[in-house]
Amino acid sequence: MIAELETQIITALQSIFDQFGWFGVAGLLAFENATSITPSEIILGLAGWMLLAAQDAPPAMILVGGLYAALGSITGSSATYWLVRLGGRPVVDRGARWIRIEPRYILHAEVLFKRWGPGLILFGRLVPGIRTLITLPAGLARMPYPQFLLFTFIGTYLWCTSIIGLGYIVGHEWHLISELVGRFTPWVIAGFVTLGGVGLMIHWLIQRRLRPQPVFVKTSENE
Repeated sequence: MIAELETQIITALQSIFDQFGWFGVAGLLAFENATSITPSEIILGLAGWMLLAAQDAPPAMILVGGLYAALGSITGSSATYWLVRLGGRPVVDRGARWIRIEPRYILHAEVLFKRWGPGLILFGRLVPGIRTLITLPAGLARMPYPQFLLFTFIGTYLWCTSIIGLGYIVGHEWHLISELVGRFTPWVIAGFVTLGGVGLMIHWLIQRRLRPQPVFVKTSENE
């Protein structure tokens, strides 16, 4: 059963990649980011194998492939962002029922966004499970679109390039990618949390240094 499903997935993606190349990857990633349905690990991992490793492409092409995938990702994310921003909570609830996402997952994404703010859009794109859902609280909170676009592009480019690179390395053992992603995701999260803490500390120190100090004027006792 599993072997048959694997064969069907490979055949379907092989057909898309043969016809459309990296534009097919961009289209699939746009759909994935707009709906949270298709798993990007499989799409990107197989792209790294079929479009790069199997074609004897140089490793530098991983960066180019990541660019195509990231542009597709921000297209899908932007569509969802504007839909949620303009439609509000009713659109989110209706969409969740349509694609069968449990409300608790959306609520979890909202809690994380309130806690971490816009920075979640950047490092959240590297975390499986919430990387596509974090668009929803960003739209509901009316996060400035240029900031959303920038953070989404950086986060998705890092994600897409990493997974394509893994697919390029492991080749036909693409099913190992999910295991590798699950193993290293906690380290990625810890790294970003640490960087965020260091950044906040540096910002606080700079602000403290630049804050004007009160000036005390000494007056004589005879005045």
